[in-house]
Amino acid sequence: MTRSAPWWRKAATPVLDLLFPPRCLACGAEVAQAGHLCGACVGQMHLITPPFCRRCALPFSSRAAAGPDMTCTTCQQNPPPWREARAAMMYDETARSLILPLKYADSTENVSLLARYMAKAGRDIMTGESLFMPVPLHRLRLFGRRYNQAALLARALARLAGATVLCDGLERIHATRPLEGLGRSQRQHLMHGAITVRPERIPALSGRHVIVVDDVMTTGATLAACAVPLLAAGATRVDVLAAARASGQHAPQ
Repeated sequence: MTRSAPWWRKAATPVLDLLFPPRCLACGAEVAQAGHLCGACVGQMHLITPPFCRRCALPFSSRAAAGPDMTCTTCQQNPPPWREARAAMMYDETARSLILPLKYADSTENVSLLARYMAKAGRDIMTGESLFMPVPLHRLRLFGRRYNQAALLARALARLAGATVLCDGLERIHATRPLEGLGRSQRQHLMHGAITVRPERIPALSGRHVIVVDDVMTTGATLAACAVPLLAAGATRVDVLAAARASGQHAPQ
């Protein structure tokens, strides 16, 4: 059962909105309700809708181009270790204005909005029995950033799905260099063996459907580095869910 907001919060909200008008999370323009986007930014978003590759979430140019399997040529030739992939939006200017402040500028208020879009994109793979797990940060990077944005998204998604989240199930044991600007093979080489399942969490994975959560999916090298040990540890199925999908021309900066 969802609890209603306390009476004092309901009474204070109109006053606070008058003194501090809600702002669009992307551009800062005034909006009617806090935690939302203005109409202009919504119109500029490139939400990923069918047809898209079911294995890597990249959109197809047409339904005919998707083929009967809804799988792109790259994924047919080199199948990823997970079963399905979903992403809410393409990694364009509007997506960057939401994800980069969350990642580097403590804008954790963006989590709720991104999670709502992700839940819509992943509604066909999310169930109350799913186990949500974030892509881990190495402890040195986590110390500098103070929080893992993927873990915040995983918690929010688990709440929306009425499911369980396991934020410390995966561990990044190698402090890899930033992957920006690297190609697929370079990313795969760097990420090989960089992530493992914490031994004490292995029993929680047996027979489970795991959804690995990240902010941006580019080549899938990091997500693959998560999926492989999860399957080896006993997960029966691994899917991935990202806030944004980067194309070759829109890799994270």
